[in-house]
Amino acid sequence: MSHADDRSTARRALIVIGLVLATALVLGLVWATRRVLVWALVAAFFAIALKPVVDGVERRFVRHRALATLLVFVAAFTVLAALAAVIVLPLLDELARFADRAPDLVREARAGRGQLGELLERFHLRRYADAHADQLQRYGSRLGEPAVGVVRGVLETVAGVVTVVVLAYLMVLEAPKIIAGTLTLLGDGAAERLRRIGRDSSRTITGYLTGNLLISVICGGLTFLVLFVAGVPFAAVIALVVAVADLIPLVGATIGAIVAAGAGFLHSPTTGVVVLVFFVVYQQLENHLLQPVIMSRAVRLNPLTVLVSVLLAAELAGLLGALLAIPAAGVGQILLREFAPAGRRTLPPPAPDRRRHPARPPAGGGTPSRETPPPAGG
Repeated sequence: MSHADDRSTARRALIVIGLVLATALVLGLVWATRRVLVWALVAAFFAIALKPVVDGVERRFVRHRALATLLVFVAAFTVLAALAAVIVLPLLDELARFADRAPDLVREARAGRGQLGELLERFHLRRYADAHADQLQRYGSRLGEPAVGVVRGVLETVAGVVTVVVLAYLMVLEAPKIIAGTLTLLGDGAAERLRRIGRDSSRTITGYLTGNLLISVICGGLTFLVLFVAGVPFAAVIALVVAVADLIPLVGATIGAIVAAGAGFLHSPTTGVVVLVFFVVYQQLENHLLQPVIMSRAVRLNPLTVLVSVLLAAELAGLLGALLAIPAAGVGQILLREFAPAGRRTLPPPAPDRRRHPARPPAGGGTPSRETPPPAGG
């Protein structure tokens, strides 16, 4: 083997080693900054969804981009904060009332009286609690140990929410400058393609949000109607919890059904059965009517693609991945449609079979020639 071949082999080996090291370095950086990247991804999701609203407010009402962005964000997050307050405050009130009644409930349960005592007696749990009293006491003493971790998790969540809001606000505010600066670096064809991709992606994400919110509103409204007719206390709060849980793909309706059915069984066994039957029927209605009709028009994805994308994203990124899977699949479909070769996207029409369909004779009669010569002179 010559020295030239040795140098070529060594050069290829160095290139491969460099690519492997660069890939490992990039993956390490992504893993080390995964929290910030997730915040940026969520912020981009909200920015793309709110940008058309900001553009409309700026075009029709306010001429200043900063003021229009501020008004839209204040309105959007005021609505979210109001919904959270409507859900959280009654729950905190109920927790406080439960804490006040906890000693009486414990005494009644030990004596076998009250609803809790009857449930313990029916399922033979009181004897189990008496037999394992020391073990249960040790478990109870350990509940206070992860308090520091809980506080840290709450602080991280608050910091994440604030960061997402600020990033989304800046993305929407600076979007025209970023888009204009990017398009000036490209040619006319590439600029038009990028503008079309951005417009279609924004429409897909906005349609997903609108469709998902519409389905959740329908679920929450029907749940409130059933619970109110059945006489379940705090029907509005439970219905709001069900509506928020229904925003989560795949498992959201199941979580909401567990919450509502639990409240129904606490009211009475008959009410619990009625609520369970309602959710079974509604789940079939949502899966076979609401989801296909609303999501197919909003995101334009077939149900198989939706299910596979949600499962894969949930496995890779948990709850956040499940929430972003459908719009991400829609954006991926847009990119595939734009960058796939035109010859692979559409098949040419089949050529006519001359053996089955011979050429018809000309109208003037006579025998047609096998080949008609082109007219002279073009």
